[in-house]
Amino acid sequence: MAERLVIVGGDAAGMSAAAIARRRDPDLDVVAFERGPYTSYSACGIPYYVGALFDDSDRLISRSPEEFREGGIGVCTRTEVTKIDLDRRIVTVRDLDARSDREEGFDQLVYAAGAEAVAPPIPGADMCDPVRTVDGGERFRTDVERHGGTHAVVIGASYLGLEMAEALVLRGLDVTLVERADQVMGTLDAGMAAHVQDAAEGVGIRVMLSTDVEEIRHSDGRPRSVRTSEGELPADHVVLSTGVRPATELAGSAGLELGERGALSVDETQRCVGADGVFAAGDCVESWHRILERPMNVQLGTHANKQGRIAGANATGGDLRFPGVIGTAVSKICRYEVARTGVSEREASAAGMDVVTASVKDRTRAGYYPGAGPIWVKLVAEPGTGRLLGGQIVGVEGAAKRIDVLATCVWTGIGVGELELLDLSYAPPFSGVYDPLLVAARQTAKAVVEESR
Repeated sequence: MAERLVIVGGDAAGMSAAAIARRRDPDLDVVAFERGPYTSYSACGIPYYVGALFDDSDRLISRSPEEFREGGIGVCTRTEVTKIDLDRRIVTVRDLDARSDREEGFDQLVYAAGAEAVAPPIPGADMCDPVRTVDGGERFRTDVERHGGTHAVVIGASYLGLEMAEALVLRGLDVTLVERADQVMGTLDAGMAAHVQDAAEGVGIRVMLSTDVEEIRHSDGRPRSVRTSEGELPADHVVLSTGVRPATELAGSAGLELGERGALSVDETQRCVGADGVFAAGDCVESWHRILERPMNVQLGTHANKQGRIAGANATGGDLRFPGVIGTAVSKICRYEVARTGVSEREASAAGMDVVTASVKDRTRAGYYPGAGPIWVKLVAEPGTGRLLGGQIVGVEGAAKRIDVLATCVWTGIGVGELELLDLSYAPPFSGVYDPLLVAARQTAKAVVEESR
C-alpha cells in the first residue's frame, strides 16, 4: 500500500507542501483537509476586492480544489481536522456540511493550519466577521453593497486595518480608524509611521490614536456604533484588525511543542521538534530571525510558500532547509508605498541592541521628471562595523520595491559604507544621480563614524 501524507490546512503552506510532495513521489497518497471552501488563495488581495478594484473573487484563487484533484492530490474542503493522534497515526476529521466525523490514517503529516483572528475582549466584538478569508471578504463586500450606509469604523491600524480603511473610503464611506497605540503601523518607527498617517488622513480617513474601544453596539444583528474612550462613533460597518495568533490549539493538544508566542517549534527542515514524520509550515510556525537571532512568528505568504515547499520535499525524503527571515514586508497605503526589512530602531531597543540610525528625505525620480515625489528612507546600522541591520521606506510610486536592495544587504551582512558605493542603476525616470538609498547610506555611514569618536 502506498504511503500517505496528510496535510492539515489547504492554503499557501499546505498546498505548496502537497504539490511538491506529489511531484517528488507520484505514488504517494496525498490528501489535504481545509475547513474553508477555497484552497491556495491570496488573503493579501482581499482589501482590493472589498474596495472594488476588481469584481471576481475567483481572481484571488491561485489554484482551485478541482485543479489540485486533477493533479492527483485529494482535497477535502469544508472539512476540519479536530484531533491528531500521533501514536496511532490517525486524524479525526469533521465534514462541516454533513456534520459527521471520521478517522483518516497517515504516515507523514504536514501541519499548516495558518493563523486565526483574535477578537478583542470587548462586548460586541464576537459579532463582527473577520475579513481574513475569501469567503469572509465575499460576505463583507456583499454586506457593504446591500446595506450601504454612511459610516465605517476600522479597529486596529495594522497593514490590514489601513488597507481596509482605504477600501471603505473607495466605497464612499466616512471611515474612522481607531488605534489604542500612539501611532499607526507599529512595525515602523514613529517618524516613518507619521507619513503613513498623513497619507491616510489625506484621503479623508479620521485617525484616532491612543484610543480604547469599549463596546461595539449592535441592533437587529447589525453594528450601529462603536463606543470608545473618546466618545461614541456611528458605524454601519465595523472591521476588526486587532491581531492574529497561530492556529495551534489542535497541534498543542496533540502534544506538539509550542514556542513562547504559541507557534509551533520547528527546526530548519520544518520538522516539528520531537515528532517523527511530522512537519509544519506557514503562519502557525516559528521562524529563525537572522538579525535578532531568536525564533519569531512571522506571518507572510512568501515564507508560507517556501516553508511549505521545504516541508513537502522533506516529508518525501528530501533534505531542504529554510534559512530564516529578516522581516521584509511591503504595502500600499493610499498615496504612499510602505516597506521595511530587518529590525527597526524600536525593535533593536527592545532587544537590547545598540544601533546607529539616519533618515533622509529625497525624491523618487529626478526632480524635473514628471511624477517625481517624496521618499523617506531610514536605515539602522550596527555601531563600529556599520553593518546594515534594517531599513524603512515610505514614498510615492517607485519607492517601496527599493526595499529589496536593503533586504539583500541585510541578508548578506553588507555595511552602509559599502551600500553607499553600490553600483545601482540610474536614469531620470527612476531616481536622481544618487539613489535615495545611497544618500541614506552615506548619512548613516557618517553617523557610524561620529558615534565611534
